[in-house]
Amino acid sequence: MEYALLIYSSPEVNDRHQQQGPSVLAEYEEIAAARGILDGQQLQPVESATTVRVENGQALLTDGPFVAAKEYLGGFYLFEADNLDAATEMAARIPAARLGGAIEVRPIMER
Repeated sequence: MEYALLIYSSPEVNDRHQQQGPSVLAEYEEIAAARGILDGQQLQPVESATTVRVENGQALLTDGPFVAAKEYLGGFYLFEADNLDAATEMAARIPAARLGGAIEVRPIMER
């Protein structure tokens, strides 16, 4: 089964990443190369987002994220695992999880 490991972050978490420097980057690179990781990307800062809503057939664009939140989606990994336990174990390895962020583990719909 495939799982999205959604990495939620905040400005405070990003500060902790920078304080720990290259060691955190090395951890992310190690995870990216781990068995079962199919893909992953870091997203541009939340301020670069554009939200699209459609009302009465008209596209309405808003700068920024959909909601004001303390944490925001900062990146993801696509992970193939035998079960949820394996997916949550991989999620626990992601540095943001221990630096004050959160990792949402969500199964991918099978087609």
